[in-house]
Amino acid sequence: MPQDSSLEVARRVDGWWESAKGNVSADPFGPMARAGLFQVGLPGAGAALDSYRAIAAAEQAIAGKTGLLGLASAFAARQMTARFFIAGFADGDQRGTWLPRIAAGEVCTAIAISEPGAGAHPKHLQTTAESDGPGFVIRGRKAWVTNGPVADLFLVLAVIGVEAGRKRYGLFLVPKDTAGFKIVPMKALGALAPATHCELELDGCKVPASARLGDMPDAYPAMALPFRDIEDTVGTANVSGLLSWLLEKAAGHVERTEDNVLRLGRIAGLVSLVQAASRLAVAALDGDGDDVPARVIGVRLLARDIVGEIRELLGQAAQADDPTARALAAFDMLAQVAREPRKARQIRLGNSIGSEKQE
Repeated sequence: MPQDSSLEVARRVDGWWESAKGNVSADPFGPMARAGLFQVGLPGAGAALDSYRAIAAAEQAIAGKTGLLGLASAFAARQMTARFFIAGFADGDQRGTWLPRIAAGEVCTAIAISEPGAGAHPKHLQTTAESDGPGFVIRGRKAWVTNGPVADLFLVLAVIGVEAGRKRYGLFLVPKDTAGFKIVPMKALGALAPATHCELELDGCKVPASARLGDMPDAYPAMALPFRDIEDTVGTANVSGLLSWLLEKAAGHVERTEDNVLRLGRIAGLVSLVQAASRLAVAALDGDGDDVPARVIGVRLLARDIVGEIRELLGQAAQADDPTARALAAFDMLAQVAREPRKARQIRLGNSIGSEKQE
């Protein structure tokens, strides 16, 4: 990220932290809005903030200051959803209606793709959007909607037709006050607090034709699939910030023996590699450098090993200190998210190695 971008993001994160006064549980997002953090990653606030790198830098800094992976990921989810879907695919009227309010922190967006018992697999999703002349009627259920309990605008993926046995999808802007729309609470994931999740029930929700986002014949390959990769790539910044926070925690808890400080130095070196690889991976999303799938895979695997070493170094102190125990539990929980897509990417990478020679 260019120097002026990094400085501007850091200034806003520092302003948020000072405003929050270290207490983010009561009002996680209000101080962020006042600090201008919801402009990060969106057009209209200047070139210094209009990038995925800006979102990643803010996410990394939030995790680094708080050790709260859930808070950092909840922030990034808002910004990535607005940047990718609305700034990227909305028409002029949709952008004009929603982007200024999102940037001001007045509106929170949430993406709704996964469904109960189906995950996000396109063959198994059942939510439908049927044309009724002037618009669409949406029926179905959604699950694991990040920021759903606090969201104002939902981007709902729904089946719009079937061609040759293959489902075709559309993405629809559905305000929370739409008739037939219901937020269904889910059991809180304490380790990810203050991030929140929910299910949705859409019982004959009528939306106008103008609620459809984009005009492509199938929104799943055009939107849902690439967004999964963007989430995973930008999410490496969250992991990077947490590792810095955990390293500081470890340094404050362990006895300063020669062996321990040697291990701390080793961990610091590995964390720096994670940070560098994360920056390169996110920069590629902005068109700066090549997209190298191995980077994101490597970051995730190296981060897992680093967390294991920090656990070993801390020993019982890892569980005795509540913030540290929560941070480690959050890391374990998020590592389980999208395991199958990550496994598939790793298999594709493995199959690609040496394939030219075999041919």
